[in-house]
Amino acid sequence: MIKQNYSVVTEFILLGLTDRAELQPVLFVVFLVVYLITIIGNVTMILLIRSDSQLHTPMYFFLSHLAFVDLCYVTNVTPQMLVNFLSKRKTISFIGCFIQFHFFIALVITDYYMLTVMAYDRYVAICRPLLYGSKMSRCTCLALVAAPYLYGFANGLVQTILMLRLTFCGPNEINHFYCADPPLMVLACSDTYVKETAMFVVAGSNLTCSLSIILVSYVFISAAILRMRSAEGRRKAFSTCGSHLTAVTVFYGSLFCMYLRPPSEASVEQGKVVAVFYIFVSPMLNPLIYSLRNKDVKVAIKKVIQKELFGQ
Repeated sequence: MIKQNYSVVTEFILLGLTDRAELQPVLFVVFLVVYLITIIGNVTMILLIRSDSQLHTPMYFFLSHLAFVDLCYVTNVTPQMLVNFLSKRKTISFIGCFIQFHFFIALVITDYYMLTVMAYDRYVAICRPLLYGSKMSRCTCLALVAAPYLYGFANGLVQTILMLRLTFCGPNEINHFYCADPPLMVLACSDTYVKETAMFVVAGSNLTCSLSIILVSYVFISAAILRMRSAEGRRKAFSTCGSHLTAVTVFYGSLFCMYLRPPSEASVEQGKVVAVFYIFVSPMLNPLIYSLRNKDVKVAIKKVIQKELFGQ
């Protein structure tokens, strides 16, 4: 029986977005600014919704949780990334890598089912307005928020266990700026068939299922809006849905590009660019999308400014 010598991997090296040393300080400043804007935007949205009684409705309750999840998963990646921009040795411990891996998958899945819940909320509000109060009760809203968290973290745990079953015995350079599925599987010494299959099944089924619910909801919403006789009613309905649709387009478009491809060096390089959109751009834009296109949020912001500046 031939014994094989394996070196146990205790840490990984994150290669990041680029290996060009002169770009590292520039990228540090760019992503630090993006991160600060994201934190300020999402925290402001959460505090605004909690402090203004006019925003104590199911739609804004779900929006506050979307902002919280966005805040968590961008924070899961960014601090380590910023440190690596200014470090010569861009390492992350084995345990730290898999903790980041678990929380990233869990929070991303939670995020797109939170968007699904928001689509259902708009469907009930526009297509079943007389039943909205009873259908979207406090207990129902709490259940609709809890389900994405529980399901997302359960999925993250399963994917992490499957990844931990792989053997990492040699190369430890992750060709990415965070511990993601495809670049980690490229480093595995053992057979990745089960994990790769699970990644495609979970990513494909969850993306397809959640997006299908959103699209079906909007088919019914569009039909209901077109039947409205009031032009003002149609405009208001399209306005509240437009913000959500914009957020869905940015988020889901980049996720489909990221996960529905076989892991390879080429797909990993392309995935870095795609990942920037759903990790950084989407969470940064969401507060802007929902505030600039939403009359209620703009009124709430004006009230806060008037209260702070003029004491009114």
